[in-house]
Parts: sequence; structure tokens; C-alpha cells
Amino acid sequence: MPDPRIPPLPRDLMPERWRQVAETAEAVRGESTLIEVLAQAPELLGWYYDGFYAEVFFKGRVERRVKELLRLKLSTLHGCAFCNRGNTRSAEDAGVTPEQIAAIGDTAAQVFDDRERAVLRLAEEMALPNMAGEMTPALAAELRHFFSDAEMVELAMVAAVLTGMAKMLFVFDLVSREATCPIGPRPMAAG
Repeated sequence: MPDPRIPPLPRDLMPERWRQVAETAEAVRGESTLIEVLAQAPELLGWYYDGFYAEVFFKGRVERRVKELLRLKLSTLHGCAFCNRGNTRSAEDAGVTPEQIAAIGDTAAQVFDDRERAVLRLAEEMALPNMAGEMTPALAAELRHFFSDAEMVELAMVAAVLTGMAKMLFVFDLVSREATCPIGPRPMAAG
């Protein structure tokens, strides 16, 4: 479980909206520390939910299903247990198949088409563990084959926000992580 460096706001002090979001996080993801800590600055929590997620992630130029693949690939590479629990469910809701979810670690898997593979390669370049990531001319051409320049900017911004948030989540210990997480303390071995 997380051991946050910023104290969570008690739920009885949260506005009703954020209390409900915390309860949903607890039910879906098994923990709510992230929401409880971000509720210390409700305007920033509001931006994250209403600005980033509501206006860009769930809307935007690129269909949600593609952004769900991008997000799940990133959270898997980041080793975010909290994220993966919710992102898997959200990806399924958006039409990502169980076979694609199972193969998310294998960009070359036959369950992905060329467009999806391009997005997964973008995630690999943007992910925290890849400090040498770059937009090579080959990757840019591959993405441009399927996406407009504006859509490429949107995918890049989504990946950047998610990757930056992941770094904050781990540094401030706001979420549970998997053994593959490249940042901070590793989970204790069982037994």
C-alpha cells in the first residue's frame, strides 16, 4: 500500500464529488490514496479529471480506444499496479479485446494491427524506463501514415501527461506499484 509523502485529506473534509471519486477508486482499483492526496488541491484534481481526462482523453481527435491502448501500454511499462487495475477495465470498456490486453507487452503480437503497433511503439519511446526514447524519422513516418499532425500532437501530449503523472505518483508514493516499476522502493518480497 502507498505511504504518501503528502497527507491524504480525510474524506469527511472532501467536497462530495471528490469523496465519490475516492470511493469509486477504492472499489475499482483497490485504493484511493491518489485521490485523497490530490484533494488537498481540489482545483488541480479538477483539472486532471475535467481538463485532461474529460476534454482530451475521453474526447479529442483520436478515438478513445487508441488512447486506452497507449495508456495501458504506458502503465504496464511503468509498473503501476493501481493504474493497471483501472486501465485494464477502462480499455475493455472502450473495445480493446481481452487478447490485446493479454498481449500488451508484445508490440509485435498478431492481435494488433499496424496502426495500433505504431501507437504502442510511441508508448515505448515515451515510457519512464526509456530515458533514450526518441521520435525517430521511421516512427514519425509510421505514425503519420495513420494519424494527422494534430492527432500525433494529441497522442504525444496524452503520453506526456500520463508519464509525468506516473513519475509524480511514484516519487510521492501515492499508488501501489508492481515489481517492474522503475522508480522508488520495490515491493517487499512475500514470505
